Amino acid sequence: MARGLGRSLGPDFRILHCNMLRRLTLTALAAALLLAPASAAKAGVEPSGRIEISKMMGRWYEVARTPNSLQRGCVAGASDWQAAPNGFAVVQSCHKGAANGPLAVWKAKATVSDPRTNAKLKMAFFGGVVTQNYVVLEHRPDQGWLALATADGKYFWLMSQRPVLPAAVKNQALARIRQMGFDVARLEFPLPMGG
Repeated sequence: MARGLGRSLGPDFRILHCNMLRRLTLTALAAALLLAPASAAKAGVEPSGRIEISKMMGRWYEVARTPNSLQRGCVAGASDWQAAPNGFAVVQSCHKGAANGPLAVWKAKATVSDPRTNAKLKMAFFGGVVTQNYVVLEHRPDQGWLALATADGKYFWLMSQRPVLPAAVKNQALARIRQMGFDVARLEFPLPMGG
């Protein structure tokens, strides 16, 4: 019966019907996108305390990470942090396939999004086209390591101020990471710089 009604009303009705379905689909998609950050915030991670940003400056070497598509095949990874107007300049790099393989570089601008702790950061990549919120979960400057995660807890990195974290310190860091509720069995340990 609806088919007959559509035919009797003509092509204008069919166009109106298609436009209405398209709008409903777009509205549903927009609602899903708007609700996604709210559900991610519930599963968010929190820092263990306040950090001193000045102690974040310099080079950090990647010790471990949650597998992710951007860093697939990356080894000898590092992040260089420098103070910049209105935040920090961050240059992340790694070698693809081998420590002497092709260099991949990502540049970002970082700003503190929570001055109370200094541990929540917003990073803008590719000239601001892509942004991501991060949390410095744990910063142990006395031992030379930090634990960093995306704000939703999906991705995680263990970074060191030295190319290789001493085994005893690495084990302490992994124990702390496990204590924070992360599954260390999911982490990959890429070949370090000079390794």
